[in-house]
Amino acid sequence: MLKVDEFVTHLQFFVEKFTELIGYDDVQTLHYDVELERVIDQYSAFIVDRCNERAWGNLEFSPMVYQLVEELRQKSAYSVTIMEKIRAFRLLQHKEEMTNYFQNIESCIHREFSHFVVTRHSKVLLVGSGSFPMTPLLIAKQTGAQVIGIDIDEEAVRLGRQVVEKVDGELNIQIDHCSVEELSAIHDITHIIFSSTVSCKYAILGQLYELTNDDVVVAMRYGNGLKSLFNYPMEKVDPAKWHLVEQIANPQQIFDIALYKKAYRKGE
Repeated sequence: MLKVDEFVTHLQFFVEKFTELIGYDDVQTLHYDVELERVIDQYSAFIVDRCNERAWGNLEFSPMVYQLVEELRQKSAYSVTIMEKIRAFRLLQHKEEMTNYFQNIESCIHREFSHFVVTRHSKVLLVGSGSFPMTPLLIAKQTGAQVIGIDIDEEAVRLGRQVVEKVDGELNIQIDHCSVEELSAIHDITHIIFSSTVSCKYAILGQLYELTNDDVVVAMRYGNGLKSLFNYPMEKVDPAKWHLVEQIANPQQIFDIALYKKAYRKGE
């Protein structure tokens, strides 16, 4: 197990590497994508290492440590955003390869499915679909459900649509640049999944109470403890609106999952 000072040194190293990599003006720089993949994969391994979880538990949260944590969360999330765009470009250029980080995410999605019952009659919304919409592709391919992905990044939406068309244009997937309140089909949505790197996901969950039907199920991806370095953590919800049905722990995966349903039916 790392000593506390060694652990902090590792955090500082990752902050420096992410800062350096997201500072490039041209992501097509020779070997840039290889270096970014390497650092993201190293960081993923660091996050799921149980020995590092124990070191995290011994950490004293000084203002400097709080700043490190916030920087890492933001910069690692932004690095993944860049990496998703690179992966999308690769696929569109017939050069796609799988990195350890993306393999970990796909493993998380498969585990999520074991608790998140979706059929071909379902209508699924993913908040924060990104440039490489793995979750919509997997759900639509495996279940035949209609899947809608939304994202606030216009370039991510454009690339996401191209990736879906490239992988299988016959799948029932829609990618939009809009907010939940702007989505015309929001009341018909049966399942909602939140990306773990959406910073305002619990504020959006609060909005969804009035916008959605009584039977909607929400899967909130999150990371507490050491995993909060790579994900936004779980927050308290209004118990009059949302009920935590289950927490799904994924010890060897990047994020965990919290399942929510409405605390009571609005019509009752």
